[in-house]
Amino acid sequence: MGGKNYVSDRLWIPVIATLLFATIAGVFNYYQKVFAAREANSICKQLKDRTYNHIQQLSNRYLDSQSTGDLVQRCTSDIETIRIFLSAHVVEIGKGLILIITVIPIMLLLDPWLTLVSIFLIPVIIFFGYFYFNRVKHVFKEVDEAEGALTTVVQENITGIRVVRAFGRHSYEIERFATPNLEYRDKGIKLIKLMSWFWAPSDFINLMQIGIALIVGSYMALNGYITIGTLFAFLSLLNIVLWPIRMLGRILTDLGKTIVALGRLYEILNQPLETADDSIIKSPCAPISGRIEIRNLSFSHNESAPTLRNVSFVVEPGETLAVMGPSGAGKSTLMHLLLRFYDPDSGTIRLDKYPIQDLNRKYVRAQFGVVLQEPFLYSRSIKENIRFGRQESEERDIEEAAHMASIHETIAKFSKGYETQIGERGITLSGGQKQRVALSRALLSNPPILLLDDALSAVDNETESNIIEALKSRHGTSTTIVIAHRLSTLAHADKILVLEEGAVTQSGPHSELIKQDGLYKRLWAIQNEVRAIS
Repeated sequence: MGGKNYVSDRLWIPVIATLLFATIAGVFNYYQKVFAAREANSICKQLKDRTYNHIQQLSNRYLDSQSTGDLVQRCTSDIETIRIFLSAHVVEIGKGLILIITVIPIMLLLDPWLTLVSIFLIPVIIFFGYFYFNRVKHVFKEVDEAEGALTTVVQENITGIRVVRAFGRHSYEIERFATPNLEYRDKGIKLIKLMSWFWAPSDFINLMQIGIALIVGSYMALNGYITIGTLFAFLSLLNIVLWPIRMLGRILTDLGKTIVALGRLYEILNQPLETADDSIIKSPCAPISGRIEIRNLSFSHNESAPTLRNVSFVVEPGETLAVMGPSGAGKSTLMHLLLRFYDPDSGTIRLDKYPIQDLNRKYVRAQFGVVLQEPFLYSRSIKENIRFGRQESEERDIEEAAHMASIHETIAKFSKGYETQIGERGITLSGGQKQRVALSRALLSNPPILLLDDALSAVDNETESNIIEALKSRHGTSTTIVIAHRLSTLAHADKILVLEEGAVTQSGPHSELIKQDGLYKRLWAIQNEVRAIS
């Protein structure tokens, strides 16, 4: 048994074994990548859900201070950076540690002195990597912020593309884009330079380590301290140890990106929710009747001059209150305070007998049907937009709300009727059509209180008259607060409130205000003259 013939007859065994182990390794490598990618995507999905849900509940004060583009950047690109690190490098870090922990003891068993010679520069590489990491993570943050600024410019330009074209501002917008784009490029070049300062020296140190091990090992082999086989084994094992060390630069680069991305995400996640105080809040057992009482209400945005100053009034259930005044008088801010978008600096707002701060925000907002000054429509069908606040609504309810808002006949003329898809922000509808669809949405929810913030500014006089008559037919059904600049829209109200520079200067029904000297009487005379001329 044995000999050349015995070996030659069985050479197929190592070939088959090699193929078998290669196949097994390939299968394990495949499933390793699949599982790593699956878990990374699962973690990032949860992170996206958590971040998106958190943004939905952040205070308006915080959202007012943030750019949309930067928030989008954090929810998409930053989370993608985390996904790449989790799927590509976490497993590699584990494999590298296992290799180092497994191989170095084998090297020590072969020859302790040559082992020390073979790895003594590794601490230098690790220290150099630590120094590099501390330098580069600040640059990653600069690059991320520059990309966020660039995203903001793109988002604003695309959203306002019609305005850009209408004013012929293409050249200006291109130049405006060029500035953050140039800054993003410069930050990227700065990052690449820093990376090259790490990659080149670390590769040189790795090669130097192999060279030193080869020189010392050759001397020891020539002098009989070790065998040639031991030297070759050492060099092979050293390459295995140095492989994860050489990967350190790439890992540190992506780790730096990931830490910066996590930091930017946690800047959002650490922001307190606007519902943080709702844990102690109650919701009334009895339905809200719609009575609103405001006493000595004052509010200012940030530390600017007060937007509202000592505002007081009462609206009884089913009444209509009209609010008018010049731009910047605080009319829309009053609406926002009623909806608890902000809390007042001083004073009280009561729904029925309850202070609004003692009511859950979600409950408060459910009591209002709202048409804001700038109505927002989704890129969906008209039916879905109207049904937005009351998903269980039936077809006849949707059509009835559209009739009241004088938009049903217009919708019926569309080829697909209520199934007509409208563009982003309702771009395919006219301004008046958007307002009336938004009004339909508010009326459909049939709320105890209806807030109309300049909701008829874009409709013609005839349509306005039809809508007002429809609203009059609902008198006593819902408490209604109307903001408008056309006094014809306000004249039917039970009470009219005149705001000037954040303070109430006049209050009363139309019949009284046109007899008092003040803003209302002057505007009524001007608008009557304009109507007479036209």
